[in-house]
Amino acid sequence: MISKDSVVHVAGLAKLQFSETELEKYTSQLSEILDMVEQLESVPTQDVPVTTQSIHLENVMRADVAKPGEPVADLLKNVPTKKGTLIQVPAIIDKEED
Repeated sequence: MISKDSVVHVAGLAKLQFSETELEKYTSQLSEILDMVEQLESVPTQDVPVTTQSIHLENVMRADVAKPGEPVADLLKNVPTKKGTLIQVPAIIDKEED
C-alpha cells in the first residue's frame, strides 16, 4: 500500500495540488494499480517467448523503380509565367530598405 505522503511527494514533483478528498481518492487508486503490478510480477514468464509484435506484418509498398520524367515543355504548358524552364511566382516577402 502506498502512503499519502508518497502520493503528495509525487504530486509535488509533477507540480500538482490535490484537496484532501482527491488525495484520498488518488492514494487508493494508485495503491490498487501498484497491487495489480505486484500480481503481474508473480506470474512466471521465464518460458514465454519474447513478442515484439502480435501480428505478422508485411511490406505492402510497391518497388521503388525509376521511370523517365515528363518532358519539360509538357509540364510548363499551363504555367502562367515562366523564365526558361523555371516557374515564376509572385514574391511573398518584400525586401525592406535599411
